Amino acid sequence: MAVQSVEVRAGPCRRNFKFVNGVYGTTLTSVRRVNLLLKFFRMGDSDFNELLRSAEQLSAAVEGNGELPQVERNLRQILEASNELWSRVTQPSSQDNQVQAHLLLGSRGVDLPQISQKLNSLSARRTFEPLDPVADTDIVSYLRNEKENAILSIIEQVHKDTFELNRVQQLQHMLGEWKQMRYEIMNAMTAPSGELVDLRGMPQRTKLAGSAVSGLSSIEAAYAKEVRNYNDHVLRGITRPNLFKILAKASESFDDKKVADMWKMVKAMVDIPVTPRGDQMKSRSSSQVERKIVSQARKYLENRYTDFMNSIISENLAQAMRGGIPGTLPLVKSFVRVKIQSTLGLEGIQVDGMPLWPLVYYCMRAGDFHAALHCLKQAGSSVDEFRAVVEEAANSSTQRPGSRSESIVKLQYRRHVRSATDPYKRAAYCALVPCDPDDLHSEVMTTADDYLWLRLCQVRDQADSENKLTLDHLQTTILEEYGESYYHAHEQPYLYFSMLFLTGQFEAAIEFLARGAGARLLPHAVHLAAAMHEHNLLGVSQSVLAPLISVDPVDKPPAKRLNFARLILLYVKRFEASDPKESLHYLFLLRTMNDPYDRNMFAASAAEMVVDASPTNRSLLIGRIDMGQRLPGILDEFQINVEDVINISAETLNRKGLLEDAVTMYDLAGNHEKVLSLMCSLLAQVVSQKSTPGSLRSRLQDTANDISFRYQGTAIQAPAESVAAFYTLRDLMVFFDQFHSEQHQNALRTIADSGLLPLHVREVDERVTALRRVSAEITGALADVLLATMTILYKLYQKLRSTEPGDEVAREQQLCDLREQARALTSFAGTIPYRMPNETNSRLVQMEILMH
Repeated sequence: MAVQSVEVRAGPCRRNFKFVNGVYGTTLTSVRRVNLLLKFFRMGDSDFNELLRSAEQLSAAVEGNGELPQVERNLRQILEASNELWSRVTQPSSQDNQVQAHLLLGSRGVDLPQISQKLNSLSARRTFEPLDPVADTDIVSYLRNEKENAILSIIEQVHKDTFELNRVQQLQHMLGEWKQMRYEIMNAMTAPSGELVDLRGMPQRTKLAGSAVSGLSSIEAAYAKEVRNYNDHVLRGITRPNLFKILAKASESFDDKKVADMWKMVKAMVDIPVTPRGDQMKSRSSSQVERKIVSQARKYLENRYTDFMNSIISENLAQAMRGGIPGTLPLVKSFVRVKIQSTLGLEGIQVDGMPLWPLVYYCMRAGDFHAALHCLKQAGSSVDEFRAVVEEAANSSTQRPGSRSESIVKLQYRRHVRSATDPYKRAAYCALVPCDPDDLHSEVMTTADDYLWLRLCQVRDQADSENKLTLDHLQTTILEEYGESYYHAHEQPYLYFSMLFLTGQFEAAIEFLARGAGARLLPHAVHLAAAMHEHNLLGVSQSVLAPLISVDPVDKPPAKRLNFARLILLYVKRFEASDPKESLHYLFLLRTMNDPYDRNMFAASAAEMVVDASPTNRSLLIGRIDMGQRLPGILDEFQINVEDVINISAETLNRKGLLEDAVTMYDLAGNHEKVLSLMCSLLAQVVSQKSTPGSLRSRLQDTANDISFRYQGTAIQAPAESVAAFYTLRDLMVFFDQFHSEQHQNALRTIADSGLLPLHVREVDERVTALRRVSAEITGALADVLLATMTILYKLYQKLRSTEPGDEVAREQQLCDLREQARALTSFAGTIPYRMPNETNSRLVQMEILMH
C-alpha cells in the first residue's frame, strides 16, 4: 500500500497529511482548495503571494506523481471514512472469536445465539438469593415464597452440614494417624526407664549348611528349633512337651553358665498354681499364689546356697574335713570350719567344738530347720525358748511359727538379742521372725541373694504396726525404690533379673531382660515369655497396642503387664525377611489373641508380614496361582484360614495405595470384583502411554492378559459393568500399542471391534447412547482414544494423498471414507455429554479440516 506525505506551510505553522492509496486518499484539488481557503481567511494580504506560490509548488509536486489514484471526496466523506476505519481498528478480538465459534458450531447444527440467550436467562444469583417478603394478602405469592424459602433453607443447611461433616471426618482421620504414629513411637518404649529396645540385636549370621543366608544367630537358631518342634506338636494335636524344659535343655548348648542358671531358676519358680482361664494377674495376687511364690523363691535360694557351700568346701577340702557323711549338718559344720576363722564377738556356746549360732544360721540358710533344731538341742537349756519356736517352724509347711510364738521371739529379741555382739544370733532370730526389718545384718549377709532370702523369710500375708513387709511391699522396694541404678542392672543384668523374677515380678523381669545390656539378652527374654504365655503364667496387656510394659489400674500395685504380642513382633521383625518360616512359628504363639479390630492376632500379624515381604517371600508364604488354582504356601501348614490372611493383606495394600500388589492378593483370594475394579483403575492411568520393558504399563498389561486368560470359561463374580470395562481397557491397551508402533490399519480394526467410537456418521447416535453405560475409567481415557484415532485417520489420508497416481476413482473413494470417519469422530466428540479438554476439540477439528 503506497503512502504519500504532503507538507503544507502556513506562516509559522506546519501541517502534515498522509494519504493511503485505495483506502481513504483524497484528491489534491480538494486539499489544495481547503488549504488555500484556510490560509486566505487566517492570513493577511502580505502572505497571499507566498501562500499562492506554495500551493502551486504543492500541486505541481503531487500531480507529477502517478502512483496515487485521483479520488474526489468532500470533508464529510473523509470524516465518515475515517470513523469507519477507526472502528475496525479498535474493534475487540472477541467478535472474531464469536464469528469463528458461529462458523464451527453452525456447521454442526448448533444455534449459538439461542444457547447464549438461554445461558443469560439462567441466574444462579437470583436462584439462591433470599426472597423478598410479600404482602400477607397475596396468598399465591406468599405460598410460592414460603416454598422457595424452605428449599433455600434446606440447601443452605445441607451445605453447612456437609462442610461440618467433612471437617469432623478430616479431624478424625488426622487424630487416627497421630494415634497410630504414637503407638509406633511407643512400640519399643518402656517404663519406668523410658529406654528404647535396640532392634538391631545380634549380628546376622550365615548358615553353614546350604547356601541360604539366615538372620538368626546360633542361639536364636537353637531356640527356634525347639519352638518349631513345640508348634508341630500343637498342630498335630498330640501331647505338648513342657516348653520350659525343652528351652532350658537347648540353653545347655550355649556354654553360658549364667543362662543355664537363669533357666534353672525359671523352672523352680514356675511351679505355681496355674489358672486355666481368666486373668493371670488376678490369680497371682491371691494369698495362696503369693505364699507359693515366696516358698519357691526361698527354696531356690537355699538350694543355691547349698551349692555355694559345696563349692567352697571343694576348694578347701583339707580345712573343711568334710568326710563322707551325707546331710545338711555335716555340710554346714565343714563350711563353718572354713568360714569362721575367729570366734571374736561370738557367744561362747559351742556344739562339737564349733560356735552355735553360725551353725544355726547356716542350717537355716540352707533351708534345713531340722538340722538347726538338732544343733539347738545340743546347746542346752539356755536356748530352750528359741528352740521351741524353731521346732514349731520346722513342723510347719510354710516354715513359719505361729503368731503367739512370733510375739515371744520379738519380745526376747528386744530385751536381750538386739544388743548381743554375735551377728549370727541376731540374723537367726530375724530370719525366723521379722524382729527388726530395718536391720540388714551386713556382717553376715553380704550378697543380694542373702538380702533377698532374709526378706522372703520376713514376708507375711498381712502388714501390721511393727512389720509392713508384705510381698507387694518387697516388690515395690526392689523395683521402684532401689531400681536398676542401685543394682547396676546394665552391668549385672542377670542379678537384677533374678531379683525381680524371684519376687514374682515376671513381666517386669522379662521386659528388663529384653532391653537390658543393649538388648543382647532379647532372645532369652522372648523365649521365656513364650514359655510362660503357653503355660498361662504371664500377665499380658489388655491391648496389643499398649507399650511393652504397662500398668493396669485394676491390678494390685506394683504389678506390671507385658505386651507379649509387641515383644514377639519386635523380635520377629529382625529376621522375617531372611527366615519367613521361623517367623511364622513365632507369630503362631499369638494365635489365642485378638487385634484391635477383633481379628485373630496370628492372622493379622501374618498378613502384615505378607504385606512387607518381597515378592519371592510372599509367594513362599501364601502360595501362587498356577493353572487357575492357588498352590499352597507355608501358611497352609498352620491351623489358619489362609484366605483371611490374604484378604487382610489385600485390604492393607489397598489402603496403603499399593494397588498392583493388592490386585495380586485379591486374585489369590478369588475376589473377582476387587481384582477387576483395581485393574480398571490402574489400566486407565497408563492405557495411552507407550510401553517399555519393565515399566508399570508393561507389568499391568501382562497381568491383564493373564487374568483374561484365567477368567475365560469361569463364572466371574463381579458386576457386568466392571467386567466390560476391564476387557475394553485391555483392548485399548492393544490399540495404543498398535498406534505407537504405527500399525494404523490394525489399530483401526481394534477400535472398530471395541465398539467404543463411531467410524460412520450413522453410528454416532448409537455410540453416544452406549457411552452412557460406560464406566468412568473408560470415559477418562476417551480424549486420548479420540486423538489417537483421528491421528491415524489423518496420517492415512496424508499417505493416500501422497501416493503415485493410479486408480483415481478408488483413491477418491478411500479419501471420502476417511473424511467421513473423521467427521463421525468430530460429531461424536461434540455430542457426548462429557467435558473434554479444549485442546482435544481444537485438534480434532483442525485435523478434520486439513482432510478437506
